[in-house]
Amino acid sequence: MADNSRPARPVMLGQNQYGKAENRVVRITRDGATHHIKDLNVSVALSGDMDEVHHSGSNANVLPTDTTKNTVYAFAKEHGIESAEQFGIHLARHFVTSQEPIRTARIRIEEYAWERIEASGAGSGAGGADEVKHSFVRQGQETRVTQITYDGSAWEVVSGLKDLVVMNSTDSEFWGYVKDKYTTLPEAYDRILATQVSARWRFNWTDDQQRMPHWEQSYEQAKKHMLQAFAETYSLSLQQTLYQMGSRIIENRGEIDEVRFSLPNKHHFLVDLEPFGLKNDNEVYFAADRPYGLIEATILRDGCEQRIPVDLTNL
Repeated sequence: MADNSRPARPVMLGQNQYGKAENRVVRITRDGATHHIKDLNVSVALSGDMDEVHHSGSNANVLPTDTTKNTVYAFAKEHGIESAEQFGIHLARHFVTSQEPIRTARIRIEEYAWERIEASGAGSGAGGADEVKHSFVRQGQETRVTQITYDGSAWEVVSGLKDLVVMNSTDSEFWGYVKDKYTTLPEAYDRILATQVSARWRFNWTDDQQRMPHWEQSYEQAKKHMLQAFAETYSLSLQQTLYQMGSRIIENRGEIDEVRFSLPNKHHFLVDLEPFGLKNDNEVYFAADRPYGLIEATILRDGCEQRIPVDLTNL
């Protein structure tokens, strides 16, 4: 008698997830004539009992990705967007608690900031007042990011920012480094220090019994302390500056246990003006975009475990 059972194969399914990526949602909140904007890019990833859809193609446990997209827009109306973190928490809780096959939801959000356009003095009548209340210009400093992961019992919230370009035009040196036969870099005792900050910080809020952080205030304060540390550190290396930036956040924000930085060194090289009979007294630089030094490290609260991925491109 023929054996029609499926033959054993040396293959097994590993980690898997699915969802709708990069749902662009803009929520306008109208407070009378004054409007407020939240502009998000939301990506949903769901995992759980999904073996059968991979093995046989059965969609019995699959919530369509189109439905996850619709949920993002419906929740923007039903819950509003108080903060990127709070909005992600609402979504993650919904997907895990409303769909039995879904065990874990990961919500990644980028937030784009807007600021009001101030009316000119000439238009400061009724028309000018309206312009201030509902006219905006997109801020270009950085993109705010957050990732919320929920498995039905525990939360992990990792927030931060990317593409924040900062510079110190002095108070930076680089010398005393290892030299070998391939070393050509001259020592610098007064240099420009510039970088494009990518930072993530992990909150120690992990379950609903804990007091939830004030997400908006936490972001603004973490950014403030990070920038103050960058400005106030007399830097002998970008590593030293990075450590001070992370330390300042940990020391001042009790809700944060871990900070991870990826800092490309945006090199500025003095231009040789001697062929033109000119002296370059730390005034004219060539801004090189590549190659660049890439400095990365994690700063932890004492006694805490590192959990943020080493490679921030995976977060």
